[in-house]
Amino acid sequence: MSAAQLTPESARLLALDVGTQSVRALIFNGLGDMLARAQVPIEPYFSEHPGWAEQDADLYWRAMGQACAELWETQDSSQITGMALTTQRATTVVVDAQGQPLRPAIIWLDQRRAENQKPIGGFWGLAFKLVGVADTIAGFQASAHSNWLAREQPEQWAQVHKCLLLSGYLSYRMTGEYVDSVGAQVGYIPFDYKKHAWAGKRDWKWRGLAVKRQHLPELVACGERLGGLTEVAAKHLGLPAGLSIFSAGADKACEVLGAGCVTPETACLSFGTTAAVNICREKYVEATPFVPPYPAAMPGAYNNEVNIYRGFWMVSWFKQQFGKREADIAKTRGIAPEALFDELISEVPPGSMGLTLQPYWSPGVHDPGPEAKGAIIGFGDVHTRAHIYRSILEGLAYGLREGAERIEKRGKVKIQKLRIAGGGSQSDAAMQIAADIFGMSAERPHVYEASGLGAAINVAVGLGIHQSYRDAVAKMTRAGAIFVPQSQAQETYDQLYKRVYKRMYARLQPLYREIRDITDYPPKL
Repeated sequence: MSAAQLTPESARLLALDVGTQSVRALIFNGLGDMLARAQVPIEPYFSEHPGWAEQDADLYWRAMGQACAELWETQDSSQITGMALTTQRATTVVVDAQGQPLRPAIIWLDQRRAENQKPIGGFWGLAFKLVGVADTIAGFQASAHSNWLAREQPEQWAQVHKCLLLSGYLSYRMTGEYVDSVGAQVGYIPFDYKKHAWAGKRDWKWRGLAVKRQHLPELVACGERLGGLTEVAAKHLGLPAGLSIFSAGADKACEVLGAGCVTPETACLSFGTTAAVNICREKYVEATPFVPPYPAAMPGAYNNEVNIYRGFWMVSWFKQQFGKREADIAKTRGIAPEALFDELISEVPPGSMGLTLQPYWSPGVHDPGPEAKGAIIGFGDVHTRAHIYRSILEGLAYGLREGAERIEKRGKVKIQKLRIAGGGSQSDAAMQIAADIFGMSAERPHVYEASGLGAAINVAVGLGIHQSYRDAVAKMTRAGAIFVPQSQAQETYDQLYKRVYKRMYARLQPLYREIRDITDYPPKL
């Protein structure tokens, strides 16, 4: 079918979503309906040393092929009219001149650091000292995968032909060209987040990083054609050779787009491994000073994002440590454990009878600082594990509200509505808690696979099925279930948030520093 003959109803848009824990192949039409889905679980990473997180780069490629093969058991691959790839962010793959990985991919969860890099001198160094961000820049240098590789594995680094993000590596496997999406550029790389291009020749990042321009792919704006499937890639994925691949954003950016959040008045909460609050806007605004907004999944737009690292991982942590009984019962009854956990916390009143959690289970770099730890205060003999579970959901929502308020203050715009995506959004209890703590309606997108839908929107615009992103979002996204704040719960949460939660970090930070000095955990930068 030619592009001119395509209609929203007839379009078959393939989105390949390569996440941390699974690879999914999804088919949507141009109305945003998900027509088919296949999912292949993957091991998130292996670790040869404490703090390391690595994975065989070709594992993702093999899983993409497997997911597609499962899809074609029920679907006709010849009907696919266009495709896009969205991946986890900040995962690095280095390849040689033949395009072969030189070593395992370094996953975004990796915590190794290349400390004591040579400070940036000259004008830039002086400017950083004057504005008080020299430590932030040093942290950027220490966190860069390229700097660690150049220092710790110099023989391998000397063989590096390209230093790619996972999106760039998989795009190479599909097209045979070193290309990547503008919307996927998130990491410690020489990228100009304001201009959405590689940094200019005089930019300080070239002085602070081992990676050079020749190591990097060419960038393609979201919605533009990235390339066509090679014969080899087409055979691996079970698709027609030459099929057009369109540039799409990274997974979080696609999630924001797929949730229908294209104006700063609607925030996207991501209830995923990393919990986040995101808004999309066309103006460059730094929600945290000197931390740039990331590229959105549509050209010329930015995503203001505040993260809670290890966010809804905390829910998994609770289930592993305290939820064996529910897991066993759920298995016997043939239902999801989440349904039982929602029942468990329905018996606990809003506010968890004063039990208040600060969700810093993993340290940050900017705010909170690297010495931060998680905390739960307010314990009494009335509290059970149900209270703890509810306090985790409440603490995450408090943290996201704090991030949203920071975005509002810096951007001078008022958030009026929430769209919530990610695995945690499937919990009605988590959705209601978010609505109550934010004091506004919380909407679940009509499809669970919001990041995949965002990638499909990139394809739809690229093919001309919809003439603009605003039009595509209006036609392809909509609210599913809507949760309205309950006035009594909202009042309780508002008081706990303002009078307890927001004061916790400042009160506990000195103790966190003492703990760090005594135990050396988290390790000092």
